[in-house]
Amino acid sequence: MPLITLTTDFGWKDPYVGAVKGAIYKELETVNIVDISHDVSPFHIAEAAYIIQNAYASFPEGTIHIIGVDAEHTPENKHVAILLNGHYFICADNGVLCLIMSKLKAEKMVEINIHDRISSNFTTLDVFVSTACHIARGGTLEVIGRPIESLRSITGIHPIVSESQSYINGQVIYIDNYGNSVTNISRELFHQVGRGRKFVLSTRSEKLKAIYDRYSDIVNFEVEPNKRDVDGKGMVVFNSSGLIEIATYRSNPMTVGSASTLFGLQIDAPVIINFENS
Repeated sequence: MPLITLTTDFGWKDPYVGAVKGAIYKELETVNIVDISHDVSPFHIAEAAYIIQNAYASFPEGTIHIIGVDAEHTPENKHVAILLNGHYFICADNGVLCLIMSKLKAEKMVEINIHDRISSNFTTLDVFVSTACHIARGGTLEVIGRPIESLRSITGIHPIVSESQSYINGQVIYIDNYGNSVTNISRELFHQVGRGRKFVLSTRSEKLKAIYDRYSDIVNFEVEPNKRDVDGKGMVVFNSSGLIEIATYRSNPMTVGSASTLFGLQIDAPVIINFENS
């Protein structure tokens, strides 16, 4: 049975998510639809890129992923369908796949050209649904588009390393449900540039000198629980996606606070790691 996922910035108040699902079922009654997220910040490509990068690989190969973020069809915002790492992606060519494609090469890429057959300005509902259902029926990408060689990228999604290898200049690209601020600096890049040197991570007013592998590493379990006083304490951790995340231990934006609220670390906030000279 075909599997189609949805990642959008539609939210849940409006009828758009339901309309997209209804359109899919109208074309294919035997299909499974999975919501990855509909809470992407409106038009925020980097946030959508982070979400889809960290979700798609958990699905079986052959899954079709519709990404409805900044998807209006314009001369500068083409629609594409891509076969990448055994998965199909249908989205606008706006940089949303640049995190995945920084390490993987697409098997096939086409610019969708079926717009003249469809009259609507709700492109996720019409063009993306029609393309997804075509693929789900076993159709090929070449039938619904012309081959292309490359996709657009977006600035800010990748960190900058100084020529002297003395610092990494990154930024916050995602705020999770706990208020933790995820950066675009990977564990791999940190170790590659740092080479074991001492460092200071600076962002807004915070300066931190340690990175943990787990949230609980900040806790001294030899101290009695009522004397630990670590809830809400700022920390840096390599998260499950292998990215540096600025967090507060057992954070809760409604009680002890979170990195995003206590440190002012919203999306696009700068994060700089300075390394000591060798």
